[in-house]
Amino acid sequence: MLSPGQKAPAFTLFSSDKKEVSLAGFENKNLIILFFPMAFTSVCTAELCEVRDNISTYAGLNADVVGISVDSPFTLARFREEQNLPFDLLSDFNKEVSQAYGAYYDTFVMNLKGVSKRAAFVVDKQGIIQYAEVLDNAGEVPSFQAIQETLSTLK
Repeated sequence: MLSPGQKAPAFTLFSSDKKEVSLAGFENKNLIILFFPMAFTSVCTAELCEVRDNISTYAGLNADVVGISVDSPFTLARFREEQNLPFDLLSDFNKEVSQAYGAYYDTFVMNLKGVSKRAAFVVDKQGIIQYAEVLDNAGEVPSFQAIQETLSTLK
């Protein structure tokens, strides 16, 4: 698993808007990366809507947010629209980024292969991981309080 102090693995993924989004594009901003198992599921919806409802808090902490799952960009576009999410959802359809971040189930519920684990990372302006939480239980959500506390220590 990745841990604070390590360089965040670079990535370029397609967003729900079908545009390429790269980690490098967030230089000079702190970034919250939220991996989630599947769009349209209850816990994932609740998690991302909680971030949506508190987006001004994260903006005030100079942080952008992206959500990443193995869903297709088309599925993520519909999910983002229905939930009115004000941040990019990125498709890790090829499962490479989830694996690079250690946020990956080889086998998930219903014997589904290759699904993102629920995880949260805070990456600072220099691309260094400042917070890492990977949850084995998909029914749990990351500690948003710990994420906010980490962001408040970053200048």
